[in-house]
Amino acid sequence: MTTEAPRKMTPEEKRQRKSAARLYAVQALFQMEASGQGVDRVRQEFETHRFGAVYDEDEMADGDPGLFRRTLDDAVTWQARIDQATDRALVAKWPIDRIDPVLRALFRAAGAELLNPTTPPKVVINEFVDVARAFFPDGKEPKFVNAVLDHMARDFRPEAF
Repeated sequence: MTTEAPRKMTPEEKRQRKSAARLYAVQALFQMEASGQGVDRVRQEFETHRFGAVYDEDEMADGDPGLFRRTLDDAVTWQARIDQATDRALVAKWPIDRIDPVLRALFRAAGAELLNPTTPPKVVINEFVDVARAFFPDGKEPKFVNAVLDHMARDFRPEAF
């Protein structure tokens, strides 16, 4: 009986898993708000039924579970602080409770990652602008997300700029 050592992921595979985790975190936060479900239940559903799942021959990406969990937990823990920073970055007539719920979930996920000094703010901004493109491929939302996240990043981590 031979046992093979697990194959080491390439840097590109690691990046793709992190990107997928960010997309899943936005979806999970949206689902939590829309359904009123708690973070533990939604986290379990995503990790059990979405990461790497196959639907109609389309395979879902495998997300980085550590980043996914940390993003969800931090978004829930720091939601008030993140929402306040988002409000400061938005036009006064458009408080966070008036924006699209997908964007609200995106800002919460990105804000959670911006509060964690592990990832450089510019990487967080670029990654979540890509997430916005996935949800709004033909709209102006990615530019809007870029501007709001830039403001939030300068608020949370001014030393990085």
